[in-house]
Amino acid sequence: MNYELKKLSISDGRDIYDMLQEIAKDENGFINTVNGMTFEEYKEWLISRDAMSKGIGLEDWQVPSNTYWLFVEGRPVGTGKLRHFLTDKLRAEGGHAGYAIRKSERNKGYGTILLKMLIEEAKKMNIEKILLTVRNGNTNSIKVALNNNGRIENVNEERYYIWIDC
Repeated sequence: MNYELKKLSISDGRDIYDMLQEIAKDENGFINTVNGMTFEEYKEWLISRDAMSKGIGLEDWQVPSNTYWLFVEGRPVGTGKLRHFLTDKLRAEGGHAGYAIRKSERNKGYGTILLKMLIEEAKKMNIEKILLTVRNGNTNSIKVALNNNGRIENVNEERYYIWIDC
């Protein structure tokens, strides 16, 4: 199979928009604000996310963050976010990376592939290790992290804290 990770572009089109409509607004902690947006709102969102990757227009709690799309055989099947660094708040809730696979493409191993590719991007950014904070009930995401050599550092009543060396 042909897998490709593409960084968000302000020219991304309907195929990405349609995929994002298939991912819930808040699913196991992955926030997808595009779900329910009009196509025109999505195009504005792309501009704001592109600015966010450059550290422009961030709110106090935000850090620069890149958004990526996983394509399989030319079709977008998932999205991932990679924060450039962490604050204390993001260490407690959020971590470096988040990812989601569209409903119609789940249980095919794409989450593991997507996270592996995000780890490679983190390595290119000179991030030595990434933190994932995974909600306790999200067993699929915990498996994805462990499949990528994740080490569980801590578990509390809400989430797992999993570190992965880049």
